[in-house]
Amino acid sequence: MRRFSAAYLERTREGMWADSRAALADLDLPNRQRVLDVGCGTGELTRVLASESDAEVVGVDADRRLLDVANDHVPTVAGDALRLPFADDSVDLVVCQALLINLPEPAAALREFARVSTDLVAAIEPNNAAVSVDSTVDSEVDLEARVREAYLRGVDTDVALGEQVEALFAEAGIEPLSTRQYDHEKRIEPPYSEDALRSAKRKASGEGLADHEVEIRCGLDDEATYDTLRRAWREMGREVIDQMQDESYERVETVPFTVTVGQVQTNDEIE
Repeated sequence: MRRFSAAYLERTREGMWADSRAALADLDLPNRQRVLDVGCGTGELTRVLASESDAEVVGVDADRRLLDVANDHVPTVAGDALRLPFADDSVDLVVCQALLINLPEPAAALREFARVSTDLVAAIEPNNAAVSVDSTVDSEVDLEARVREAYLRGVDTDVALGEQVEALFAEAGIEPLSTRQYDHEKRIEPPYSEDALRSAKRKASGEGLADHEVEIRCGLDDEATYDTLRRAWREMGREVIDQMQDESYERVETVPFTVTVGQVQTNDEIE
């Protein structure tokens, strides 16, 4: 399973579910009793689940560094998504967000979710191949597309899985009930937040590529190509900062997520 830093997760999930939680309606949160958020990371979704229900909501993650952050807000348990430290039928809803895309065998995790849930399983997964970027810096749109294409070629899991999760449910003994789309829009415009300013500095320094350097290098033709790309990325970052100084910079990134909800099947139903 691929690992990420707390700073990366907080940056990429910032503002998600802040404006609209309609896509979570089929989780039936007001009627849940015990909920697991598997691969909870720093606990952003876990807090949303807790705020939308009276259930006992527990975050689960294999990375204790991330749980140290999540623990400030929600109860957590250290555990592997493929070997959850919970008994059979011990919860009535298992949820994950952007977890299956990072697993070599996502169906195996879903089978484990079905083992511990008596009722529902929900997977909130993105299609990273369909991410769109609009920017007042023209070169940013092109460079983002080039980097994304290289990343998709170089990564060793299916990070465009979002719309395909429904097919995996049946394989794991979960009857698909519904799918909803949720577009996570990340907007930068004046007045600029501290996070936006930090992001611009990361671009200008070339650090903005570091989170996925290994995958990008694997997806490009050779290392010289990566070095050329990094120089262009830094130049683009400097143009972003120039526009920020006169408050003309604006950027919108849209990440499409599919919320797939399914009913765990009993042994009798499977037979």
